Amino acid sequence: MGHQEVPVTHLRQATLDELQRRNYATTTVQYYIQAVERFAKHFHRPPDQLNQTHLREYQGTRCAIGNSSRGP
Repeated sequence: MGHQEVPVTHLRQATLDELQRRNYATTTVQYYIQAVERFAKHFHRPPDQLNQTHLREYQGTRCAIGNSSRGP
C-alpha cells in the first residue's frame, strides 16, 4: 500500500503546526492526522464541516464495532 500525497489545506497545516509547536513525536502527529482523515472520510466531508454531533455519532459507531468484535 503506497503513500498517497494529501493536499495541505489551511486546517491541516494549522493542525500540523500546532502539534509540532507542542513538540509531539512525528509518529504521534501522523496518527492524529490519520484519525482525523478517517473521521472525515466516514462522513464524506472535510473536517471543518463536522461538529460535536458528528463526533458523538462516530464514537458510537466505533464503540459498536469494537464491542461486536469482542463477542459475547
